[in-house]
Amino acid sequence: MIYLDTHVVVWLYAGLVERFSPAARVALEENDLLISPIVRLELQLLQEIGRTSVAPGKIIGVLESDLGLTICPQPFAAVVRQAEKVSWTRDPFDRMIVGQAEAGGSPLLTRDEVIRQNFGKAIW
Repeated sequence: MIYLDTHVVVWLYAGLVERFSPAARVALEENDLLISPIVRLELQLLQEIGRTSVAPGKIIGVLESDLGLTICPQPFAAVVRQAEKVSWTRDPFDRMIVGQAEAGGSPLLTRDEVIRQNFGKAIW
């Protein structure tokens, strides 16, 4: 299993596979794909500020259907407990996404340099 950062979800939906590193492509092919529910909220925010024109439900629905993407069902309280430990960023979305991956004991696929420098299970 591997968790996906929000930009990974957007790029997968858009078919921008050239943006992924070779290692990222392998990780996508060889793992079950999960997202934190907070990714859906971040997608909504991106739509509201005009960074994407596609509704979160459509993006996630297509990836669920095409790639078997799953929204992680871990209890919210457990994820928040892990996110509380992510003190190296003030971005609440990053804290929750990393907390979700940590609570699930799985890697996180992300191009985000700050996450990769601070989360040992980050892959790119």
